[in-house]
Amino acid sequence: MLKDHSHSPEAIAERLSAGPRAHYLREWVYGGIDGVVTTFAIIAAVIGADLSPLIVIILGLANLVGDGFSMAAGAFSSTKADVDNYIRLRKMEASHIKKHPEGEREETRQIFASKGFEGEELEQMIDMISKDHDIWIEFMLAEEYGLSKPIYTPFKAGLNTFLAFILCGSAPLIPYLLNLPSTPWWALGFSALTFFLIGSIKSLWSVHLWWREGFETLIIGLTAAGLAYGIGYVLQGWIPS
Repeated sequence: MLKDHSHSPEAIAERLSAGPRAHYLREWVYGGIDGVVTTFAIIAAVIGADLSPLIVIILGLANLVGDGFSMAAGAFSSTKADVDNYIRLRKMEASHIKKHPEGEREETRQIFASKGFEGEELEQMIDMISKDHDIWIEFMLAEEYGLSKPIYTPFKAGLNTFLAFILCGSAPLIPYLLNLPSTPWWALGFSALTFFLIGSIKSLWSVHLWWREGFETLIIGLTAAGLAYGIGYVLQGWIPS
């Protein structure tokens, strides 16, 4: 959803001084969807195989803890890899500027020249950038590697992924924990509602309408659940009674 903001000098100064905010939308969407999909996929497979509700609860809880931790570990490790890579390349650029300043100035010159600067204006741009080594390094990282300073922390990425997985992934299990009648249908309804809510909330950071995002996520989730149910149903004859 596109949002406007104030362009008064005071509002601009406040936004710039605050800096970019880290939001963990990706972790909540990814962790939430995967939590519902994998948990309901297990339930659907068990239902398809005609096993007892107790097996549903045991496997569902095991999935929430085990797969949730696995997802969190993956988010932690991938974010840490991004941060470590940024630190490594920043040290390398700092070393290049210290050991080969003229070579780095030539790189800067070619970067600005490719953007249309030339003559005296080009040399002024190089002089301004190279005066502050921190600004120069950040400029080279952005232009040469497409990197900006990380605003996400590995721990928060892992924690948000785990919380999203547990919270959303528990939806299909609630009917079984409450011992509701027609539990498979309640589990399907809770899962479908969670899928739709995840997609709808995601629309706050999207250019698409909330209902479109909601139905898109719903279709993706139910497709995965349907595949799991089909596998369980096909293999039910292979499981000894």
